[in-house]
Amino acid sequence: MEKQQDLTQAAMKNIKTIAISGLFLGTLVLAQACNGTAGNKDAAANDSTAQAESDQNFVDMLDGKTLSGWEGDTTFWRVENGILIGEIAADKEPLKNNTFLIWQGGEPSDFIMTAKFRISDKGNSGINYRSERFTELPFALKGYQADIDGKKNYTGQNYEERKRTTLAYRGQRAEVAEIKEGVTAEAKGNAWTNRNVLDTIDNLETLKNTIKENDWNDIEIVAQGNKLSHFVNGKLMSEVIDNDSKNRADKGLIGVQVHVGPPMKVEYKDMRIKIQK
Repeated sequence: MEKQQDLTQAAMKNIKTIAISGLFLGTLVLAQACNGTAGNKDAAANDSTAQAESDQNFVDMLDGKTLSGWEGDTTFWRVENGILIGEIAADKEPLKNNTFLIWQGGEPSDFIMTAKFRISDKGNSGINYRSERFTELPFALKGYQADIDGKKNYTGQNYEERKRTTLAYRGQRAEVAEIKEGVTAEAKGNAWTNRNVLDTIDNLETLKNTIKENDWNDIEIVAQGNKLSHFVNGKLMSEVIDNDSKNRADKGLIGVQVHVGPPMKVEYKDMRIKIQK
């Protein structure tokens, strides 16, 4: 009986100990939860601060009122209601050669550029970068281009204007190889022959359906060393690794294009750039 009482007393002590431990554990969990919430708030605040700091590094490329800071043919380029417009009007003389509005803010090498674009059904345009002037014609550029078209056939691809032509079609991650001795590299079938498709980014229909018709689309160009990435509405459309030291460009001009063809209209706004070097 005495042994039974001792066991009962020991059990009661254990119950009290468990209850106290449970109370302590609950308090600890509650404190950690509060601390975690505060930590999450701090982390969110830090993220917001980091985003704000990151945004401060971007420079507006358009003033929204004039073509100040740009050079081009005002027959085809104008600003209305804060929007940059490139247009081939039906009642005007047809455009004979592709014409560019060229940014006068420098010749960046590595950068991130963002903008919104809207283009008519028959429109053909693009954003050139790391480009040089094609001096035989006024307001002409040759170099890398993030292609844009109203029919969504080419939007997002990397087409090199007046040089190697297509380097990566939409949906491709491609490498442009160094030209080795004895290798013939040329533009054939509107694409550069000395390129290799490394990977398929996504289903082509999925990528095409990401692009909005007759509506505003977000475009982002990221140039980092020899890697050139084009995004539309947050989706990677094409990527080029340019190992062709003979033909690649490491820096150059930026410009927006109106392409020869039928009457068309392309609009740009919220154009910004963060130059890294």
